[in-house]
Amino acid sequence: MKKINLFLFAFVLGIQFLVAQNKIDKVSLTYGEELADDKQKIVKIVGESNNKIFALAIKGKDDYFIKIFESGSMKLISSNPIVIPQISDKEVDFEEIFLLNDNLYVIGSVYNKKDKIFNLVATQVSDKGVLSKSPVVLFDAEVAKKSSRGDFYFKLSPDEGALLVMHTSLFSKEDAVKYEVKLFDDKMGTLFSNTEKVKFDDSKKDYEFTISDFEVNFQDDVFLVVNESYRDSKKKEQIEKFEIQAFKRNNGYKKEIVNIDIKGKEIINCKMISTNKNTLKIVGFYSSVRENGKANKELKGVYNATVDLNTNSSNAVKFNEFDYATKVKLLGERRAKKGKDVKPYYNITTIIEKNDGGLIILSEFQFVYVGQSSGIGPLAATPVTYTKNEIIITSLKEDGTFEWGNVLPKEQSATVTTLSIGFGFAGGNGSFAVGGAIQIPLTQLGKGPEYLGAIPIYKDGVLNLLFNDNVKNKGITNIDDIRSLGNYNNAVPALFIFDSNGNITRKDPEEVIKNELVLRPGVYYRKTNKEFIVYSSRKSKDKLGRMILED
Repeated sequence: MKKINLFLFAFVLGIQFLVAQNKIDKVSLTYGEELADDKQKIVKIVGESNNKIFALAIKGKDDYFIKIFESGSMKLISSNPIVIPQISDKEVDFEEIFLLNDNLYVIGSVYNKKDKIFNLVATQVSDKGVLSKSPVVLFDAEVAKKSSRGDFYFKLSPDEGALLVMHTSLFSKEDAVKYEVKLFDDKMGTLFSNTEKVKFDDSKKDYEFTISDFEVNFQDDVFLVVNESYRDSKKKEQIEKFEIQAFKRNNGYKKEIVNIDIKGKEIINCKMISTNKNTLKIVGFYSSVRENGKANKELKGVYNATVDLNTNSSNAVKFNEFDYATKVKLLGERRAKKGKDVKPYYNITTIIEKNDGGLIILSEFQFVYVGQSSGIGPLAATPVTYTKNEIIITSLKEDGTFEWGNVLPKEQSATVTTLSIGFGFAGGNGSFAVGGAIQIPLTQLGKGPEYLGAIPIYKDGVLNLLFNDNVKNKGITNIDDIRSLGNYNNAVPALFIFDSNGNITRKDPEEVIKNELVLRPGVYYRKTNKEFIVYSSRKSKDKLGRMILED
């Protein structure tokens, strides 16, 4: 976001609503006026364009609204319900909302049982929040059956001018998975499309076929990584095969293949990031393998493979074990001395490209516990507890080797109650999860889980992590002394600063203000590397704000 003192900015323009609410070190939070108590909770800040901020809100179980705010005062201009026009007399289910340059689109899906077609449609939204009556069909995905219709996944291009969409579904009778990838411009015109149906042989030992991740870079090139793994029982080896599929715009989106084969390691997960140096970096966790070829499944460390997109060549994969100091924080000194590995409860949430070409990888402890349902039949209520604890920070050099590691100590959880009839996680309908981090359903945001996690801010080689913490943790950096968050309505912001060598500095508010607004780290929009639009609340009091990292 723009380098500017927002308090001075508000004063100069005569805007009375923006008042500084909180400041921790160089991070300042400035809020607009209090929002009306309309029971509509913001679950996504979509973006900012033409002096307007666009947000998605939910009311009740699944009534969605488009809320539009004035950029300067953050005053609400309009709030309109999302009602997507029917397709072939069928109701369209809301999926997502995106701002592509100055064009706002609501995305929805509908299943045609007769033809076994899963449609995805885009409906443009006016600057007043009104949906068009003429949706555009993006996908006509042929599937095996309704229960295996799969899922749609979305990624914005780095300049937020294009939308990459993937659909995956299982054809179990054919032992095949079908995946279709399309790239759309800001008018929802198709720039690229590719469909594959891949047969797999699951007769091999410990066989896994995974669509690990997909990506679009700053040149609107598209990438997909598929991981096939199995155990060769005769050779007593674990075999990992990565196939990176590249579709480059300057090559007419012709399919190009880069293969990376690994032996003697078990790949736990895989994430991709395209860099400013026209490379593709594949990172994730790996585990060791026993003498008989079986994987241990626990996390040994972080690997990095780099693909030069100019030549489609890759260097040797770098495997970096967690350093001793990091393992002491995660496991305790006794277990670390015995060489124990880390439990596989960590998911990569953020990958940051450093100024020197290296990476910072943030991996958060994440766990979902589904409690015992209460009630009768399909209307039974099920408690779901989301846990997001400490974050492992791993800094890699440009060549993929380890530079430094550390841990952000935190302990957070939130429980929501959902009806069994509408409850489910990705993968439950024959889909393949793309990416590793837990994605909290939109219907469960606005009820607590959005208070969890942390907001990463990276600038000039320094990583800042802002999160909600227990007030009793003020000044504490030792993970063994950390108290759990407790009631997130009473949380206070905490800031951990990691310098270019990984050294920690903790910053807390100088004074804890009673009934202060509480930040929702699960709902924010990154405008630049130092300016964010955020959403904070206390019970029924909600406000939009700007968060600035000052120089």
